[in-house]
Amino acid sequence: MSGDARKTAEGLSYLTGFGNEHASEAVPGALPEGHNSPQRAPLGLYAEQLSGTAFTEPRAYNRRSWLYRIRPSAAHPAFARTGNGGLRTAPFTQTVPDPNRLRWNPLPEPPAGTDFLAGLWTLGGNGDASQRTGMAVHLYHANASMERVFSDADGELLIVPERGGLLLHTEFGRLQVEPAEVALIPRGVRFRVELLDESARGYVCENYGASFRLPDLGPIGANGLAAPRDFRAPVAAYEDVEGPVEVVNKFCGNLWAATYDHSPLDVVAWHGNYVPYVYDLRRFNVIGTISYDHPDPSVFTVLTSPSDTPGLAGVDFVVFAPRWLVGEDTFRPPYFHRNVMSEYMGLVEGAYDAKAEGFVPGGGSLHNMMSAHGPDRETFDRASAAELKPQKVDDGLAFMFETRWPVTLTPLAARADHLQQHYDDVWQGLERHFRV
Repeated sequence: MSGDARKTAEGLSYLTGFGNEHASEAVPGALPEGHNSPQRAPLGLYAEQLSGTAFTEPRAYNRRSWLYRIRPSAAHPAFARTGNGGLRTAPFTQTVPDPNRLRWNPLPEPPAGTDFLAGLWTLGGNGDASQRTGMAVHLYHANASMERVFSDADGELLIVPERGGLLLHTEFGRLQVEPAEVALIPRGVRFRVELLDESARGYVCENYGASFRLPDLGPIGANGLAAPRDFRAPVAAYEDVEGPVEVVNKFCGNLWAATYDHSPLDVVAWHGNYVPYVYDLRRFNVIGTISYDHPDPSVFTVLTSPSDTPGLAGVDFVVFAPRWLVGEDTFRPPYFHRNVMSEYMGLVEGAYDAKAEGFVPGGGSLHNMMSAHGPDRETFDRASAAELKPQKVDDGLAFMFETRWPVTLTPLAARADHLQQHYDDVWQGLERHFRV
């Protein structure tokens, strides 16, 4: 961490809009006019297309960008296998899916010199990365900036910081992401993480399936939830570095490394709609009841990765942002529930209104499909007797990775010292109130 990095991060400018056709050049004249691959690209650059979808996917979902770089991506030596550390990938077969409700404390402090990649720790997931289905839940805890460059061929990475800011150096430019914001790095995009504070901690959803998109709004109408214009994409910024750079590639669950003789973050200009971005969760426009009962928590969906079944997501990213509660004759915390979907929940700041204690920032809980869950006894007692005046919930920011399949744990997560041993106890003491 350095003051220079923080100054750089806070001085960045951005392009705005989700799924837009953006164009950016760090040097005037670097973008060709009128076509994508001229016989000789401007300024002696190499033209290269990066495709995030198949060529023939429908236009509305097709994602690709053209990059104009100092050297083409093909100019590198062979990759060799390197250690995976705490990073694991679907299919997860070393443990059996667990129907129990589970909760973890935050990750312990890492050894000195742990960068973002080394600090990744896989809790579990589902599907099969080689078949481009499913997702994985990772956490990270780092205390050093990356000197190497990383890319993930298995899936896109949704980064949810909980503590400490990050400066993301990507092929497309630089992004600053702080707690209460999220960053999305598309599949295959190379990047390096520089810490803006002494340490950084947070969560990562690795999405193997269809790229995240904004959910349809249906009866909500044209406005609400996450506004497309609030997503920020980087402007072009390149590294012209000659010399050894380690590049690590995640491919079909394993890490592979090669030493380049130049930085691969050498894109001088680009245009397209396959880009990394940042979104401020505090800008989420919450939709809720103004009469009675709760709408389903699906109205808190920021991004969704659809599956082959309409309405059934491979993974949804859901945020429980500050909001007003005004329901009349309504039990206002989240209700008792069993769900065909599986839910991993994390906490960025404050407290969660359904759990009085034990669920802390940096920690997380897992409720696999049809696992009964809901408010703990203390929350139930308090909410059942509360005066039902308008109430602002603004002391916490929680989120959820919700997925169509059970989340199978890694052995690391199943045996972790920070796994809470008596989570079921929060529902003990719920008294019998039945009367005829």
